Amino acid sequence: MDRFRAIVDVHVLLLRPPGEVLLIRRANTGYRDGQWHLPSGHLEPGETVVEGAIREAREEVGVTIAAAGLRFVHVMHRSPDRIGLFFAAGEWAGVPYNAEPHKCSAIGWHPLADLPADTVDYPAAALAAIGRAEPFAVFGWR
Repeated sequence: MDRFRAIVDVHVLLLRPPGEVLLIRRANTGYRDGQWHLPSGHLEPGETVVEGAIREAREEVGVTIAAAGLRFVHVMHRSPDRIGLFFAAGEWAGVPYNAEPHKCSAIGWHPLADLPADTVDYPAAALAAIGRAEPFAVFGWR
């Protein structure tokens, strides 16, 4: 019998006072284009989840985050085969910008308590859970 295999993705919350998070508007990817999402992506072979989060932040919004500057805040098991790990950063080097204009049409700061209505559903649910200090959630199951 085959064992279950999950796809792991990492998500980065760049946070600034007074309670804002940086979101990117997806474009030209074929997945949720036009909707807001966190800087995120799949874990690549041979990298740790921390390395993946640092890489995604650099690739998507052009900032450098030290490993010590990342704080694990949430894990989400999404149906049917995804495990999402969410890391928060309150400090980074550089000014965030749209570093992947071929995959992202905009970036913007948004209040955690009032996300845009067109935010991708599962990161919106994860951000709500993080706001309630819930370290774990499932999403998309019956």
